[in-house]
Amino acid sequence: MRLKIVTWNVNGLRSAYRQGLRAYIERERPHVLCLQEIRADPQQLDADMHPPSDYREFYAPSRVRKGYSGVAIFSRLVPDTITEGIGVEQFDEEGRLLRADFGTLTIASVYCPKGYSPDDARSDPGKIERLRYKLAFYDALARYVRSLHSQGRHVVLSGDFNTAHSELDLARPKENERTSGFLPEERAAFDRLLATGLVDAFRLFVHDGGHYTWWSQRRGARQRNIGWRIDYHLVSSSLIPMLKAAYLQPEVLGSDHCPAVIELDSAAVKQ
Repeated sequence: MRLKIVTWNVNGLRSAYRQGLRAYIERERPHVLCLQEIRADPQQLDADMHPPSDYREFYAPSRVRKGYSGVAIFSRLVPDTITEGIGVEQFDEEGRLLRADFGTLTIASVYCPKGYSPDDARSDPGKIERLRYKLAFYDALARYVRSLHSQGRHVVLSGDFNTAHSELDLARPKENERTSGFLPEERAAFDRLLATGLVDAFRLFVHDGGHYTWWSQRRGARQRNIGWRIDYHLVSSSLIPMLKAAYLQPEVLGSDHCPAVIELDSAAVKQ
């Protein structure tokens, strides 16, 4: 059996349900579904806004602002433990990470903050603080992963990292060299995260460009495939022998992002 893990920034959980999220879950039947930017507390969901009954639901909504940020995990597997956050309140209060442990396998739904470009900061100096916040989150996440690895855990970080790692990961790299999401300091922070012993699962299977997970909602960007790949499964290098597939689902609508999928040998949950 293969363990299917899906990550999807739904850009509003209630909106995603209205646009077919439950039908997607029923069709795809992921073992673990990691959601980002849920922008809702569980008590705000209507009675029909839940996955099928064989899924367990876990949420880490933003505690600082309603309708903002937040992550969730829906799982057909029974986790040993669920942990909210990385132990750093300035990030945890925004609902940036939710972790599920299955044996020695850790799967985390991650929503990295957005940053702002230098040009944005010149017009609004307060925006540079969000770029610093984003970079600080990346470094705190790297420390967290190193801690998990030191405990002998095998890690899957699934989520929206709000950074295109390389020129292959966005349609127009030259035009976006000064755009947040492709700034040198953001890509360097991504490199430091990978240096903890993680690999980009998608790039083990697909080596060319033209594959994206987010498109602007303006000017038909999605139809023309002018996008960015900012949603990833970053997995411990120890899991590479168990990775069986990694792919994107750009045909799935309901958000300005699309789902990204990996499949692992089921033995990964028994290590």
